[in-house]
Parts: sequence; structure tokens; C-alpha cells
Amino acid sequence: MHMTLTTTRISPDWPCQVKTPGSYDWERSAAKWLRELVPSRYASYPALIRHPVLLARHAQLQVEQEIRVARTALQTARADLPRLGMPESVIEHTIKLYAAEVLQLQHIARSVRAVSQALAGHTAGR
Repeated sequence: MHMTLTTTRISPDWPCQVKTPGSYDWERSAAKWLRELVPSRYASYPALIRHPVLLARHAQLQVEQEIRVARTALQTARADLPRLGMPESVIEHTIKLYAAEVLQLQHIARSVRAVSQALAGHTAGR
């Protein structure tokens, strides 16, 4: 009997909360992680529960929108926050916060893409 072992190369962006593709229960761990990225009301939608690829697609859209929001907040902070009466120290802190958030969200977006591709490949192989 000859068995072929296939290995999935995990990208550096692969989320540590998600098991290795092909391992036991990895799709469930992927779906659990993806549900944490979308508004909680989506967790009960039957189509997203039954089809992790759809959940991954929605998570990607959600994260992309959050990136746009954080970028807008970053780009407008210096002009808008003084009008709200914010002191310079708060403005500078807020700008750093938004910049860090954009970087974090970009990393999450790459992670979602990696999980999406693995889920799509797994679904196509069925």
C-alpha cells in the first residue's frame, strides 16, 4: 500500500487560532476565528454557518471596510480633532493609535485571505 502525504504550506500570515489545513477539525477552527471578525449577528445566519467559504468572504469584506474607516480616521484626525477641542497630546496619541490599527487590520486581512484560499481549496477538492 502506498500513501501519499500532502502538506500545506502555511503562510506567515496564518492565524495561530486556526489549525493547519487538512488537520482534524481545522475548518471548525477557521470558522470560529472568522466569526470573531464579523458582527455577532452574522454568527447566526445559516448560510454563513454551513459554508465557511461564505463566512470568509464576508470577513474579508468586513476587514477591508474597517481598513478604509481607520485610514479615513487617520487622514482626517489632524484637521478634525482640534475642532472637537482635543489637546495636541491626545491628537498625537490618536494618530499613532489609528496608524497601528491600520497595520493590524492589514495583517488580519492577509490572514483572512490565507484562510479563505485554504477553505476554497478544500471545498473545491470535495
